[in-house]
This record gives sequence, structure tokens and C-alpha cells, in this order.
Amino acid sequence: MSVYITSTGHYLPGEPVDNERIEAVLGLVHGKPSRLKRRILQSNGICQRHYAIDAEHNTLISNGEMAARAGRACLDDSYLDKSRLEMLSVATSQGDLVLPGFGSMVQAELGVADVELHSSHGICSSSMMALKAAYTGLKAGEHDNALVIASELASRLFKASRYEVVAQEIDFNAEFLRWMLSDGAGALLLENEPRRRCFRIDWIRGFSHADAYPVCMSVGRAESDGRSWQDFATYAEAEAAGALLIRQDVRLLDNIVKLGGTACCG
Repeated sequence: MSVYITSTGHYLPGEPVDNERIEAVLGLVHGKPSRLKRRILQSNGICQRHYAIDAEHNTLISNGEMAARAGRACLDDSYLDKSRLEMLSVATSQGDLVLPGFGSMVQAELGVADVELHSSHGICSSSMMALKAAYTGLKAGEHDNALVIASELASRLFKASRYEVVAQEIDFNAEFLRWMLSDGAGALLLENEPRRRCFRIDWIRGFSHADAYPVCMSVGRAESDGRSWQDFATYAEAEAAGALLIRQDVRLLDNIVKLGGTACCG
């Protein structure tokens, strides 16, 4: 049985923010401009971002709401009414709540009933995990269609106040992603019948190398001793230890890219 991408949708919050205005939105840490920002921006080549927070750090739209808007845009541009949707497969690295799963929140926002629900949680791979789950469901003949949505709201982690409560000096790995990531959502509709405009998915192969290297990107672990944020006596202590900062061990990136390339080509 073939599987086709028959519609797409997306949602980007707010007006585009250029590189000169990033710090005006995210805020100066202790009132001082970043010494690393320009170096990181020159390397990543990104020119504009969208943020779901304003300059006063109010959240303007939740992650679940962004996902739902992308999903609605996808369905609105399709031949399928949401009442006929059979599977919802959703991905994010961080939902709005610790529990329940992100998929449940998005289903409620979309207002769809009687669907098989799948939530993928991870870093960059979570969206492909959600797509693979939906693709497999259609390929096996369990469903005729599935809506796949990936959404990220990273900016709440990058507010200046998040860094100002940390007791120690902010290191490169903790600041790196502040100048890399932003917010938005995208959606794909999969069907087992081709439409006027569609792409056929011939295969998706997914495999993990989590055993090969130490953790590269994380939220919830103290840099000093590796403790989980849940192991501290209070959330305030975890935050002061930097356990709630998002970190990227940039020293591992080249190795991980090479490992992925070798595995795909080998």
C-alpha cells in the first residue's frame, strides 16, 4: 500500500525578528549584551526568526495552539474534513505541560474525536519519529489517513530571566542555542490515495545512535554533577544550578554528523 503527502500547513507566530532585534525580544542578561551572539550568528547564517513571546516575555500563544493552527491550515488546504481524520501523530521537544502528552493537548485544541493518538518526544528527531509512526500505520493498512504535526516553542527557555537566576557564569554550551532556535509549527496530511498534487513516500528508515556518545542536547540536567532537575530539593535549587537551561555540547556535533553520515552511506 502506498502512502502520499497530500497537504501541508504551517504556523509562525508574530512578525519576523531580524538578528539586530533578537536581544531586544529575549532580553539582556544582567543588562549586558552577549559577547557570543555575533560569533554564533555569523556561523549559522540565520537571518530571521519568529517568537511566540513578546519583549515583555509574555507568552502570546501556546505550543499546543501553534500546533493546532498548523494542523488546521493543513486540513483546510486538503480534501479531507477533520471528522474523517483517523490518526493524529504529534511531535515536540517540550510541551506546554509536563503531563499529559503533547498529542492529547493538540487533539483537544483541534477538536477532533475518535482518532488514534501518537506523541513523539525528543530533540531534532521527534518530527521524523511522528512521521514514521503515521506512515507505518497507513502502510500496514490500519488507517486511510493521518495528520502529522511538529511544533516547537523554544523562546520561553531563552528569556533573560532564565539565565539571571543561575548561580554560576553562563558557559558557551548554555548560550549557544539562544541564538539558534525559534518558534513555529508545521503539518503534513498523509493519505493512502494520491490527490491532484501529492508526494509519494517510498520509505522512511529510522535508527538511533544514542549509545555512541554522551548526551549532546538536553534540558533538565545540572552541568556540574549531572543531576536531574527532579533530584534537587526544590525547583528553585535546580534552576540556580543551571539544570533548567537548554544546553548543546558543541564539541560532539561534528562526531554526531559524521556518525550519521557513515551509517546512512555504509
